[in-house]
Amino acid sequence: MSYVFGPVPSRRLGRSLGVDLVPFKTCTYDCIYCQLGGTTNKTLERKEWVPLGEVVEQVKEKLPTRPDYITLSGSGEPTLHSRIGEVIAQIRSLTDIPVAVLTNGSLFWQEDVRRQLMAAHLVIPSLDGGDRTVFHVVNRPHPGILFEKLLEGLVAFRNEYNGMYWLEVFVLAGYTAIPAEAQKLVDWVKKIRPDRVQLNTVTRPPAEDYAMAVDRQRLEHLAAMFEPPAEVIADFRGVHARPEFAATREAVLEMIQRRPCSIDDLVQGLGMHRNEAVKYIEELVAAGSLERRRSVGKLYFAAQKGQCSDGA
Repeated sequence: MSYVFGPVPSRRLGRSLGVDLVPFKTCTYDCIYCQLGGTTNKTLERKEWVPLGEVVEQVKEKLPTRPDYITLSGSGEPTLHSRIGEVIAQIRSLTDIPVAVLTNGSLFWQEDVRRQLMAAHLVIPSLDGGDRTVFHVVNRPHPGILFEKLLEGLVAFRNEYNGMYWLEVFVLAGYTAIPAEAQKLVDWVKKIRPDRVQLNTVTRPPAEDYAMAVDRQRLEHLAAMFEPPAEVIADFRGVHARPEFAATREAVLEMIQRRPCSIDDLVQGLGMHRNEAVKYIEELVAAGSLERRRSVGKLYFAAQKGQCSDGA
């Protein structure tokens, strides 16, 4: 079983070596915008979901690729792994490559979770709603997660953590893009005091079709509401243009030129990690090479006219 993927291109982290610490779609949330689809195991159970030793050994094997970051994220909520602190410590004992944790922050109210993340170089949690109502509509959390507890944890982590602390805000049309709702987020961010605030929106096929993107102009207007202004990270251009990613991008495009494919088709046909497939699909859709299609409730990707191979 593979728990490590990449390096893959990342908007924020350059060449990122991804580490999956939980099974696919094991999460505390079921976000309407998630590019990996709906959560299949919504839980608060913390345990050693995947074997610590195997994870560390697989990371060790990938170190010669010299990624910019080793990123604990993957296909679910990484802080559900009860030994995440040991994972971070053992990786740090092997290399000077910085360790990042991409998390929804929903378990930061638990002191042991915060303590286990202290050794990470960079931690990026998220906050997608400024009140209980939007939080429940957008993130669809496990019943055991309260909005007030989420905020309490994000503030507590800032007070205890000395590494880089960035906060991602996912902006959706009709929800956090509304000025009154955005102002609530601005007010909470003042209390959380992250080193950076980063605004994102839908750039990949979301779990729910009604999770709608916000255009760049609107994102920039919302970014100016924060003090200091937030960064807009939703624009994803040119990362895959690096030569090392070109062959994989072409393999994805060639497979889809033969016939429309789902993400699962790419995973099985090319032997790639699901997160890798999603990233390459995102770039090809943005470039106009692919288009989205739905059939019997399932999402497929097809080559745009003029992009098909001779045999298509």
